[in-house]
Amino acid sequence: MLEKQLLEHLLAFVTENKKNKMARALDSRTRHLSIIVEDVYQPHNASAVIRSCDCFGIQDLHIIENRNKYKLNPDVSLGSSKWVDIIRHNAGENNTLSCIKQLKEKGYKIIATTPHIRETPLESFDVSIKSAILLGNELEGLSQEAIDNADGYLTIPMVGFTESLNISVTAAICMHYLTLR
Repeated sequence: MLEKQLLEHLLAFVTENKKNKMARALDSRTRHLSIIVEDVYQPHNASAVIRSCDCFGIQDLHIIENRNKYKLNPDVSLGSSKWVDIIRHNAGENNTLSCIKQLKEKGYKIIATTPHIRETPLESFDVSIKSAILLGNELEGLSQEAIDNADGYLTIPMVGFTESLNISVTAAICMHYLTLR
């Protein structure tokens, strides 16, 4: 009851425009789609993924820290970390398997992004399935454990000579395309 009174009091100081913007943003949030990044090497890439999660309405970002510890880069995230739930998986011996297990227990299908297994192109992905999109690090991609424990594989069709996209670009393309559908 006290929380509701406090909220009503504070909302008296917020303009209608801001209230409407907050309502639109909150109404557009989803937990049907989640993002996982595994062992990101460069903090600015994971910070860019956080920013994209906010922009596309993805509420939960899971960060797996096995070898690499994540450090927020505020110059890249631009405050988006305040609006996205960042769940760090760094307490165990095998944080990849722990994260995957936790999400599967919550009903998520784990979908690994990889240019090496061309099971499902992005445009054919079934968005009706509650999914967590798993992205690997910049140097090695996904670990073998992540690939072996995924429920499916997603690829972004490319025609150039380069094997893969940057992790933050891959995340943004996937989020944009999947949230539109």
